[in-house]
Amino acid sequence: MPITFDSQQNIFHLKNDYISYIIGIEKGKYITHRYFGKSLTSYHGSNELQFIDRGFATNPIPDERTFSLNALPLETSTQGNGDHRIPNYQIRNQEGFTITDFTYKEHRIYEGKRELEGLPYLRKDNTTSLEIVLEDERQTIQMILTYNLYENDAVLTRNARFINSGNQAIFLENAGSLLVDFPRWDLDMVTLNGSHTNEANLHRQPLHPGIQKIESSRGTSSPQHQPFLALANRETTEFSGEVFAFHFVYSGNFVAQVEVEQYGSSRVQIGIQPDTFEWKLDSGQNFQTPEVVINYSDQGFNQMSQNFHKIYQKNLIPHSFTDKARPILLNTWEANYFDLSEESLVQQAELASKLGIELFVLDDGWFGERNDDTSSLGDWQVNPAKLPNGIAHLAEKIHQLNMQFGLWFEPEMVSKNSDLFRKHPDWALQVPGYHLTEGRQQLVLDLSRVEVQNYLIDVLSGYLATGKIDYVKWDMNRHLTEVGNQTLPSDQQKELYHRYVLGLYRILKTVTERYPYVLFENCSSGGGRFDPGMMAYMPQTWTSDNSDALCRSVIQYGYSYLYPPVMMGAHVSDIPNHQVGRNTPLDTRGWIAMSGNFGFELDITKQTTENLQRITEQISWYKEHRELIQFGDFYRIQAPSETGATAWLFKNQEEALLVYSNGLARPAVPVQYLQTKFLDENAIYQDSTTKKYYSGSELNHAGILVPRIKGDFEVIAYHWKKTEISNK
Repeated sequence: MPITFDSQQNIFHLKNDYISYIIGIEKGKYITHRYFGKSLTSYHGSNELQFIDRGFATNPIPDERTFSLNALPLETSTQGNGDHRIPNYQIRNQEGFTITDFTYKEHRIYEGKRELEGLPYLRKDNTTSLEIVLEDERQTIQMILTYNLYENDAVLTRNARFINSGNQAIFLENAGSLLVDFPRWDLDMVTLNGSHTNEANLHRQPLHPGIQKIESSRGTSSPQHQPFLALANRETTEFSGEVFAFHFVYSGNFVAQVEVEQYGSSRVQIGIQPDTFEWKLDSGQNFQTPEVVINYSDQGFNQMSQNFHKIYQKNLIPHSFTDKARPILLNTWEANYFDLSEESLVQQAELASKLGIELFVLDDGWFGERNDDTSSLGDWQVNPAKLPNGIAHLAEKIHQLNMQFGLWFEPEMVSKNSDLFRKHPDWALQVPGYHLTEGRQQLVLDLSRVEVQNYLIDVLSGYLATGKIDYVKWDMNRHLTEVGNQTLPSDQQKELYHRYVLGLYRILKTVTERYPYVLFENCSSGGGRFDPGMMAYMPQTWTSDNSDALCRSVIQYGYSYLYPPVMMGAHVSDIPNHQVGRNTPLDTRGWIAMSGNFGFELDITKQTTENLQRITEQISWYKEHRELIQFGDFYRIQAPSETGATAWLFKNQEEALLVYSNGLARPAVPVQYLQTKFLDENAIYQDSTTKKYYSGSELNHAGILVPRIKGDFEVIAYHWKKTEISNK
């Protein structure tokens, strides 16, 4: 059994071929963290706990002055009785007291995994689960810590559930999902930070005494901070050393933090951001927290990424798209913006079909009076002046060109200048008496309200039920303000941020289950809500509104720490680039976009004959090698330098693709050889361009020469295929 309980030692051992996670029960009451790391054949307590009579310590057992909760390595915090480190939960009762005494009651070990009601989660394939039940007997409250071990992966998940079995309501002021105390602090904290159009910048800093944290209180996971942190040994590199990584499967406000405390341990805590949260639990009710994915690597950050890529592709995204190749698309946004007509769209589609494009996506501007971004969100009726024959007719014409048809929506938003807002002004998030803050002259619909959820489900279903729409781009272009409504009582208003996310998940679950073969692309001004919670419903995300090739090489590189390239929408756009004004070669734009989920976002009717020929060649090449890029293993070979030079590798059993981007050209560049590291050592590979032969071992260790490059923003790609020639 992958999870065992040793009643003599009071030890739980969660174990597979890759990892061990060990939990203890101390004094028959307190749940302690004993080990997380490389798989152990067995465990007998060699790293025993140390008990010291420390000054200023409080002691739950008066006669044992060496026993203090404030120095014990725990799996959940305590509240009000001696653990003064950052908490994983906080409960307030009717009397206003905020003390609890949760102690071990029982546990359950079982095959499979319990569903998390209303929340996304990793599927239960090949899992074994442990539930540890803790109880505060005085208030009759239970806290259940659940661990799900994936038997074939270096991954487990963790969540918490709170059950009020008492006679009075209680208030959850903090409902964290994960807490674990590491008995060391000589580690680096790694996060992905950024902003709109500059997402997923890698940041690494040594842990220091005190609290270091990232968080979002914007209503979404945000482009500012990915809901992820990792702890790595100081000497850990891309390819060697230990990494302990944590990723929150949630799309709203979050906190991820580490506290290095007085005796040198490091407490990791992740959960819903508590400053914008509270939840009233009446008698008999329960609250389920989202889950955290826990990932271990002893082979550096690249192996950490392999673990995330594999588990997300296999156990997170919708079943229908686990192994389904993604189509090459043309999106109308940067070509047309709001200037749409059926004639011009069909003209673009006819040319796109000749080029080999497989999916035509109509972006913003097709509905209501939407001639700019100041009106009509919420009025999801086609604009007859632009599309006199309707969406279904346009979709049919696209299908006749042997392409799929996609449509843009921004369902969560409403314009003040819209029929929907005039009819239902109370449907927008608002606080009575306060001004409604606008972003892009739009407001946010209150997705906590069932009638709003049902309206959006009906709108989307009305289009998708026609069977004419193959793809939906779901956008979300502003954060939440005035988070209040007039339907909840005053003591539940702080529930709204979380209720919003639950409402979003209900809409997504309902629509994607009704139409499982429609490809949904997640977007929030690019990467503003690129998180595992959204990926459970939408198998790909528009990675960033910044489509500049140089910027994208860095952004996609950062996101690759967590997500495989098939989940990252990447488009060839026009030059000068619309976000930064840079001119980059078409080949460069192509190779960067082909390193993700490939598409185009430009007016193809205005391209030169030479450019159209090159685009045709890019499309043809990508189709031939799509399986390699979308479903092969992905490896980062060279991190982005100060000049933007970077390299990455795709590999499967038969072929490999090495992409090198030079960024800004430099004089007197040192001789450089790129080592592929992961090719089959015993195979011979042939270069598809030069037809030269190389052994896998020489490419891995001697490397391939990077030729001298004159000029900025150039890309060199090396493609090799295995041959039958013997490696002797």
